[in-house]
Order: sequence, then C-alpha cells, then structure tokens
Amino acid sequence: MDKMQKKKLGEILVEKEVITSDQLTQALAEQRRTGERLGRVLVNLGFITERELIKFLGAQMDIPPVNLDNYLIDPQTIDLVPQSLAKRYVLIPVFKSEDTLTVAMADPLNVFAIDDLQARAKCKIVPAVASEADILKAIDQYYGISESMEEVIKEVSEEKFKMEEVEEVDLDKIEALAEEMPIIKLVNLIIMQAIKDRASDIHIEPERDKLRTRYRIDGILYEVPSPPKRLQPAIVSRIKIMAGMDIAEKRLPQDGRIRLRMRNKDIDLRVATLPTLFGEKVVLRILERGAMIVALDKLGLLPDTRKRYEEIISRPYGIVLSTGPTGCGKSSTLYASLNKIKSTKTNIITIEDPIEYQISLVNQVQINPKAGLTFASGLRSFLRQDPDIIMVGEIRDLETAEIAVHASLTGHLVLSTLHTNDAPTAFTRLIDMGVEPFLASSAVAAVMAQRLVRTICPKCKEEYQPPKEVLEELGLSKEKGLKFYRGKGCGNCKNTGYFGRTGIFELLIPNEKIKDMVVKKTPSTELRKEAMRAGMMSLREDGVFKIKKGITSVGEVLRVTQEEEFKITA
Repeated sequence: MDKMQKKKLGEILVEKEVITSDQLTQALAEQRRTGERLGRVLVNLGFITERELIKFLGAQMDIPPVNLDNYLIDPQTIDLVPQSLAKRYVLIPVFKSEDTLTVAMADPLNVFAIDDLQARAKCKIVPAVASEADILKAIDQYYGISESMEEVIKEVSEEKFKMEEVEEVDLDKIEALAEEMPIIKLVNLIIMQAIKDRASDIHIEPERDKLRTRYRIDGILYEVPSPPKRLQPAIVSRIKIMAGMDIAEKRLPQDGRIRLRMRNKDIDLRVATLPTLFGEKVVLRILERGAMIVALDKLGLLPDTRKRYEEIISRPYGIVLSTGPTGCGKSSTLYASLNKIKSTKTNIITIEDPIEYQISLVNQVQINPKAGLTFASGLRSFLRQDPDIIMVGEIRDLETAEIAVHASLTGHLVLSTLHTNDAPTAFTRLIDMGVEPFLASSAVAAVMAQRLVRTICPKCKEEYQPPKEVLEELGLSKEKGLKFYRGKGCGNCKNTGYFGRTGIFELLIPNEKIKDMVVKKTPSTELRKEAMRAGMMSLREDGVFKIKKGITSVGEVLRVTQEEEFKITA
C-alpha cells in the first residue's frame, strides 16, 4: 500500500482502468481552473461516482471505508486536529488508540495531508475513507459553526465602528450599522451556536460596562463569550429588525418572532425585549417547528404512574391538570397526552400560547389578545365546535377556570396547566381564583405536578459517595449497598456532568375523602398528607428512585425539590 500511496490518485485510477487517460487530462485541467480536489472534480464531471471512488480505495488500496454516522467521536480526539486543517484537507479524526490516530479522509492518498497531520497530532496516522459530504457534516457537528464565537467577536471588535452613547446615537446610524455584515454575522452566530448547544433560551443582558450573553441549557444558565458593550445598540437593533419589531421604541417591552432554517430544521424564535437601567435586555426562546413530540413513555413517568395517568386521560370527561413552575415540562406532558389519546373518532381542539408542536388530528388555535382571542374567549367558542377533548395552554383567571369546569362537567375531557408547586395545591389555587369548592372537587379528575432534573452524562459517569448529611436529608442514610453516581465533566457535556433532562412526577387522583376535604376548604398541607397516605408518590420520592437507578444525581433532586413540601407527619 505504501508504494501505491506515493502515486497520485489520478495515476492509480488510470492504471486500474477506472478512468481513461483522456478523462484524467480533462479532470486535471478542470482542477487547475477550480482549485478543487481531484476526487471531487472526477465526481462532478461524472467520470466516477463518490461511492465507486470509496469502494475502489477500499478494495484496491486496502484503505477501509468508515460510516461516520456509526461513531460518536470523543472531543479529546477532535482536539488533536485543528478545525482549519480538517477543513483544508476535508478530513476528521475518528478515534485514537495508543500512538495511532485513525482519520476519515475524502482523499486518503494525500501524503501532504498525512504528513501535516502527523506533525500536528504527534502520532501515526491511519487513513480511512469517507464521502466528502459526510466529512463536512461531521466537521460542522463536532467543530461547531465555521468560526468560533471568540473569532467573530475579535473580527467585529477590530472593525472601526464609531458609536456614541446609546441615548445619543442617531436612529438611522444604528439601523445602518445593524445591517452591516459583521453585525449580521455576529447575531447569526449567537443564535446558531445556541441551537447547536441545545439551548432553550438566549439572554442578552446589558450591564454598566459590559454586555453579557447567556444560554439556558438543560434548565441552567451558562455564560458564553460576549460582544463588546459598544456594539449593544447594533446587536439589539439587528435582532429587532429580524423579529419585525420597532427599533425606535426603547422605553416599552416588545414581543416579536423570528423564523429561520438551520440544518434542514425550521426554527422559531420568540423574542422579548425589556428596557433596563443600562439598555434593552433581549431574551430569545428557541422553538423547533416540526420537532418530534416526546412520547408519554419517554417523559420519565414510572410504569405504575404512567398506567394510572393513561387511564385518567382515557376517560370521557373531567379536568386533568399539569402543575409546576415555568420551564418544568408541563407543555411537553400535555402534547404527549394529546398524542396518546388522539384518534379519528375524537374531535380535539387546543388553544395555546404559543403553538410549540404541530399535531395531526388536532385543531390548534393560537391566542391573539390584540384581536380579542384569549384563553377564556377561545374556550367559550370551542364549546360550540362539538369537541370531545379540549386543551387549554394555561388556566390564568377565574373566567377560564369556570368555563373549563363547566366543559368538564358537561361531558368533555379538559387538559390544562396551573402554576402551583405541588399537586394538592392545585385545588387551593382554583378555589383562590374563585371556583366554588364543590365544583373544583367534582371537576378535577387528576393533578400531576412535575419538575425536570438533569440526567448524568453517560460519557463521564462515575461512582461516588455523597456526604452523610445529604443522604440523611433524602432519607437514604440507612440504606445499605446503594451506589451513587455523578458526571465528572467532559467535552460531551461541556464539563457540566449532565446531558439532557428527565421528569420527576407526583400524580394525585382524588378519592372520595380528598374530594370531601376540598369541599371543606381543607389546607393543601392536609390534602397532601391524605394523598400520601392514599399512595401518592411525591416528587422527591420519584427523584430518589431515579437516583437509585443512576439516572440523576443527589444534587439535582435536592435542587428542584423543597424539603418543607415533602415532610409528612403522622
């Protein structure tokens, strides 16, 4: 192989009669004109297909083909080869074994690339072959956007932007600056990097002397490299232009929306601005249009809890509530529920703000307060649409609550959400809104409270022993033989120790005693005690179960559950 590798690709292809001498001459002339690799030119000219080229290199040259989709490349392996080199030679490191680095290459006969790699990586290079398209896709996946945030910020910082104080800048100047390429490039990168990092939100926050940029990933805010403070007006204006907002209005909060396409995915960005002491703060919520709805059995529900919940949502009437703070996955639970029970034999209508997922067989309505379409008015009109199942994004006021109760008591299944810390408090919340206790007792079929906990990164998961006092707080100090896990941090999880999230739940299905207690306006703490006696598993107990299974960590369960809510006295 070594002797043949010293020959050029074109010569070997002619020698093996894969192409003719005339075709090689034509391809070399085209290569001189375009500067592209010979293999790419031969494919573009139709003299050989990429698959034939890979097959030839594998069979004749003993260079193994690799399917990059079958590999999850370690970040430490990626770090051995600079991105600039990977792009220049169209290659990507796949795995390292002792002093040998296997590299997928579009042109594995390029001795210059191999020599350069050996000098950089300081190890023996074993070439493998993959298609150019697959390698470029992998480069984008593992190295990220073509230029790092730091590189673009440096480039923008070097531009000679003349900015006065925010209050004194001419509006036309800001708008013109916001449309300049470096600013466009910078804003695009902030958004694209957030999507790549699985962020749910982007925060751009002005301070006295700096502009802070943070991404919310798996529920936690992380700071990322930020542009210089002097570019704040241009960056905010650029985002406003993209979102169709008024760039002249800086004194009032504004809402807007950006739609874009990235990696064949349609992305919606909900944009909200807020005037602060040092300028406008911007938050962008990232929503992937057409994203797959998480199935009910993938939310993190324990088998028994899921079985009982599925029985409840299969009933023809009643209110089923998902409760918890903002960002705890309530909407995902509602969508998963609708996806489970939808059929051609039922009429399902939803009213939402916003419509996060599109579901077949479901009539989805977006609220529009400016036009007079609110949760309450929409819900009222739904009752004239012969519905079987109604989903209301959130019960925010008495009017919405009363219509939901009326709908459930007249033969409709109603799914909705409430902002309460636990399941029993949902009854108290409805009564505080003004719903009559006997109606709340009769209408509510089930309440499921939930939280999201981060799951331990599988790439850096390790066993450890938590402090005794922490185990005591969770009631685990006396259990023998338990193993506890955490993530030590790696490139896969950006050194957080966590990758992804799962839910912890408590499902309250009121029995006759609990219903009677609701009618009597019994405090939620007493409702909770009775629910626990009746077999309800608390959020913390669900979290402890997932600790024992090695799904999440002790610290995560403590972070999202509050001790005083879970103490049950006899």
